[in-house]
Amino acid sequence: MLVLGIESSCDETGAAVVDDAGQVVSDVVHSQVKMHALYGGVVPELASRDHLRSVGPVVREALARAGVAMDAVDGVAVTNRPGLVGALLVGVQTAKGLAWATGKPLVGVDHLMGHLLAVFLRRGQHDAATPRFPFVSLLASGGHTAIYRVDAPRADAIVELGATRDDAAGEAFDKVAKLLGLGYPGGPAIDRLAPTGNASTVKLSAPMNAAGSIQMSFSGIKTQVAQLVARAGPLSSERVADVCAAFQTAVTSSLARKVIDAALREQVGDVVLGGGVAANSELRRRTSELGAARGIRVLVPPLASCTDNAAMIAYAGALRLGRGERDGWDLVATSETVLARETRKGRGRR
Repeated sequence: MLVLGIESSCDETGAAVVDDAGQVVSDVVHSQVKMHALYGGVVPELASRDHLRSVGPVVREALARAGVAMDAVDGVAVTNRPGLVGALLVGVQTAKGLAWATGKPLVGVDHLMGHLLAVFLRRGQHDAATPRFPFVSLLASGGHTAIYRVDAPRADAIVELGATRDDAAGEAFDKVAKLLGLGYPGGPAIDRLAPTGNASTVKLSAPMNAAGSIQMSFSGIKTQVAQLVARAGPLSSERVADVCAAFQTAVTSSLARKVIDAALREQVGDVVLGGGVAANSELRRRTSELGAARGIRVLVPPLASCTDNAAMIAYAGALRLGRGERDGWDLVATSETVLARETRKGRGRR
């Protein structure tokens, strides 16, 4: 089964052709980073307009690289939740048009489901390890940060174990980078500078460090950096590197510890990292080392499978099609995920 996937949930327009075994036949991503960097973050209206301009050429390129026409595709999968609704609408309407014109079945895919299953993609690595069900997954990105137990590749078999009470980890990276004058996107900039700094020279409290808690919070550490910058004024390049090192150490240590603790609590042997923050080199290293020390196998997808892409959407869609599931022309774009949220927002009892 070959599935065409379309992704437009935020600031990247993606299209891919993937089979139901997870083999990526083609994967095309058009990034809007340069456009949004002028504003220090994603501007939803500009994102939607750029998706409109790009989605046609991106889909055509994905089909061309796969060497197939729409007639050879068995279904169309599209991200329809969660995300920026205006951006999602572009992908959903494109997918509907293609499915209607070619008579192919249509399925909507939850963006978070795509990230949770991205570890099963095959990008020319036929012997790459895959997790055993059940496994625990840390999904960390600019808009979402949560730890899930995954018993099967279906939404009704996925349970949230803990999530952020406020900011997502990726959002904290971007905002701290902006405070330090590093531009957008912030995550890669901090990851590059952190190894050159001395974390011990900057005192930052570990985020939501209560023993036994799998819930998370990143607004406080962001505020600590804001207060540090306000007190110190313009920072030297060396001091900026020190702050990057301290911030990244605090955040990645928290994420690594909590996901490994969750796996031990759930008595599962595999941990998977997913989402854009899973591209962070220190998070990958810390989680792998801590997992090895605790007898937990940690699986980290290649970078192309961590950041937003349409291959993960096509694969998740292929699984839905394989189960006989279909969506109608009433498929809608929504900012709500299909996965049940267990962690409450804000302060209060945990």
